[in-house]
Amino acid sequence: MTATVTETTGPVPVARAYRFELVKLLAQWRIRLLLLACWLAPALFVAVVSQQSSLPVDTLFGRWMNVTGWAGPLVMLGFAGTYALPLLTSVVAGDVFASEDRLGTWRHLLVAVRSYRRIFVAKALASLTVILALVVGLAVSSAAGGVLAVGDRPLVGLDGHLLAPADAAGQVLLAWTCVLAPTLALAAIGLLGSVALGRSPMGLLLPAVIALTMQLAQMLPLPVAVRLALPSYAFIAWNGLFTSPAQLGPLLIGIGVSLVWAVTATTLAYRLFLRRDFTSSTYDGSGRRAITAGALPLLGLAGLTVAILAAATPALGSGIDQDKVQRSVATAFAHLYRLQTGQLHRPDVTEAQLGVTAECTKGGGLNAAEGPGNDWRCVVYWRLPGIEATGSAIYQLDVTADGRFVADGDGPKEVNGYFQVRTPTGDEPNPLWQFDGNVELLPTHPKG
Repeated sequence: MTATVTETTGPVPVARAYRFELVKLLAQWRIRLLLLACWLAPALFVAVVSQQSSLPVDTLFGRWMNVTGWAGPLVMLGFAGTYALPLLTSVVAGDVFASEDRLGTWRHLLVAVRSYRRIFVAKALASLTVILALVVGLAVSSAAGGVLAVGDRPLVGLDGHLLAPADAAGQVLLAWTCVLAPTLALAAIGLLGSVALGRSPMGLLLPAVIALTMQLAQMLPLPVAVRLALPSYAFIAWNGLFTSPAQLGPLLIGIGVSLVWAVTATTLAYRLFLRRDFTSSTYDGSGRRAITAGALPLLGLAGLTVAILAAATPALGSGIDQDKVQRSVATAFAHLYRLQTGQLHRPDVTEAQLGVTAECTKGGGLNAAEGPGNDWRCVVYWRLPGIEATGSAIYQLDVTADGRFVADGDGPKEVNGYFQVRTPTGDEPNPLWQFDGNVELLPTHPKG
């Protein structure tokens, strides 16, 4: 009897290679721990912090964590964009190719798959799948923890307007979706570092180091064009979703820039992978090639993006000026005044009846009223129907370089001082005492 053995000489299909790489990733204990942590830890953190008397008020939406369950996932989103997501992309994408160098398994993998291109696609897709699972875990877990601990209640936006629970849930989901773009950019940089630097630890750390550098740059008073040209700005620009109307310009630019970085870095990683040497078992990457074929093209992309944005957007300097600050403060005060009126069971008034205006100075009027700083001072004026006198209130503002500001009430205490207001869901601080706001960095025009 004669037996016939048929061997498949063609490359393994991408789907099979993808499943194989995904199983390899999920078999690693550190990936399993990360998945477990991302799906459980945010819920516990948000639930515990929401029940505390001392809240993270220095974090965006932190002051509302014990008022609505939809503040928790936004606080977690701010933390994730700064710390968690860069570290997660480093551990997953930054190690997906380098692990083969450390284990010396490239020859076995090439014999099994028989296609450089399909190996790259399979590894990139597998790492992307795991990263998406981690991001979804952070979002779902933090939202579940907040809603279960505090409740499905309205959320106060960054201009003081009140979002119904359904609207708040939609905006939270959209905000988490928007940060996928900069996460993809960091993941692509991780792939590039993993391919270019081999088993070198620097390849693993590259996304985290670049993300930290960009976050530090966002804290500096950079020109608007430079700030928008960095993929990290999309980790901040979701703030604009929580104003009315939404400040979509910076957000859309940030998403577009992030996607361009993701495509460029992935393309560079792919080209380097096709050209690398798989015959040496001690390959440690090529530092020279990493610079010429990796770092320099990305620096060139950053410079080109800055030039395009500088020409396309007429914004100059920091993008923060007196008119923008005054409009933002007046709008937020008008919305929050109506909220306070309802909580105190006073007759309702419309924003048109209030006619709120604000006069803001910086540095006691000695400095030009533009740019970030904690020396902004605003006097807010409004009128009530049937009352001749004009009401006024003073706020001290701390405006950061990314346009976010914290307004701290400085009298009169009956208006914007600290006192508790009894509401159907419990006692809450006076909404006019302290509030967060957002100044859009791109040119805006007052409503006509």
